[in-house]
Amino acid sequence: MLLTRRDAALTFGALWTALVLPAGALAQTTSTLSWTPKALSADQARTLDAVAELIIPATDTPGARAAGVPQFVDRALTDYYDPADGARYKAGLDQIDRDARAAHGAAFVALTGAQQLALLTRYDTEGMASFRALKELVTIGYFTSEPGATIALRYDPVPGDYHGCVPLKDIGRAWATT
Repeated sequence: MLLTRRDAALTFGALWTALVLPAGALAQTTSTLSWTPKALSADQARTLDAVAELIIPATDTPGARAAGVPQFVDRALTDYYDPADGARYKAGLDQIDRDARAAHGAAFVALTGAQQLALLTRYDTEGMASFRALKELVTIGYFTSEPGATIALRYDPVPGDYHGCVPLKDIGRAWATT
């Protein structure tokens, strides 16, 4: 059975909830970006970078930052999302930063890993819609990246042995997929 993109995203979201937020997996924040955002402000891009790395941290596989997920999200907002949807993602990133400042007196990227994790865990527990949407976009970005698709997931470009020119009488009916 083939999964739709939505089913795959939901599956990866469930996987994230079960595996990605162990207590020791905290984001390593950076003060400067290695890329130039187009849709996001520099502050929003730094917040996204830290949030994405908390959602999918580097473990024995590359994390969201190494997979280029923040750039993927910025490019998606620039090239594919309509301005109203893009504004909602940006407002969600701004909300994360405002909440960090209100709770701890500092921008999200300046918080300790434990403080960042606590804030995002609260959003996840409360079902904050903008965080849920951001988490889904980060997850899609990761698992469609080269490291996500080839290292984090099992990748087999040609599953099974190839037997060319097999007589039809040896295989019977042909396969069809939907």
